[in-house]
Amino acid sequence: MTLDVSRRSLLAGLGAGLAATTLSGGALAKAPKLGTQAPYFHRFTLGSAEVTVVSDGPLPLGDPSGTFIGVPKEDVQKMLTDNFLSTSNVVLEQNAPIVNFGDRIVLFDTGMGTSKLFGPTTGRLQKSISEAGLKPEDVDAIVCSHAHIDHIGGIVGTDGKPLFPNAQVYISQADLEFWTDEKKMDGPLKDFIVHARKNLMPVRDRVVFFKDGQEFLPGITAIAAPGHTFGHHMFMIQSDGKSFAFLGDLTHHQILLLEKPRMEFAYDSDPKMAAATRVKMLDMLAANKTAVMSYHFPWPGYGHVVKAGDGFRYIAEPMIMNL
Repeated sequence: MTLDVSRRSLLAGLGAGLAATTLSGGALAKAPKLGTQAPYFHRFTLGSAEVTVVSDGPLPLGDPSGTFIGVPKEDVQKMLTDNFLSTSNVVLEQNAPIVNFGDRIVLFDTGMGTSKLFGPTTGRLQKSISEAGLKPEDVDAIVCSHAHIDHIGGIVGTDGKPLFPNAQVYISQADLEFWTDEKKMDGPLKDFIVHARKNLMPVRDRVVFFKDGQEFLPGITAIAAPGHTFGHHMFMIQSDGKSFAFLGDLTHHQILLLEKPRMEFAYDSDPKMAAATRVKMLDMLAANKTAVMSYHFPWPGYGHVVKAGDGFRYIAEPMIMNL
């Protein structure tokens, strides 16, 4: 004899059982809410290397109308609502990959550090590194995509001493010179200049410059992507035939600056140059089916970009929990 239990009858029976329990005076168990979240790191393998993505915490930009420009406000709001995102507060992530090549450990970008220019949720990089079971003193190199406040802010602590005591710092010469220029202290870039000087000048003697197309560390090649800053670079990271591109700030938003990559972004040094670079690089990445990681995409920011009409679409890589 076979027993045929339909989904409907099973649900009906479950509902009746719960009702009977409630009517008979049985109480559902009570448990306190924990109010905690998972540790802020994620790992995956790249050839023979191990990549640990750590977070400096969410970075809220607020109302997008003053930040994403050159497109009607209604279009921006529709793009956000169509993707179930807030129209009043655009929130970016800060995804910093740490690549263990076996003979060296390399960290890409360092977050906001002590600055609370964008609110209290940033500045957790050191906590994330600890949660991942790593130690700052084990980092051999810090690679900076550019010298903006949310990328170089975690190089030194409140006392001005290096937080990664054994690391050399790699950055473009153009960005270091522009963002540490004291002559700009009286202008609109003051906060950025102060923060860059605070973090880069104490380690000036361990700064190494790279150039476009240079494999300046084994498995790491710099690719100039100017516009966001004039010395902004992205990086190809390779190990045993596997690779991905760390985009830095080539594009800040997985919807707005992909669907309409020619939209301008208020924090770009040269918005038109940045848009041209964005289209050129995204075209290349999509055509080559290159895996990407964006510093500001939703956690942990790893996936692919594909062509979609006049723009692009981001396809997040599923998080693989078995290494």
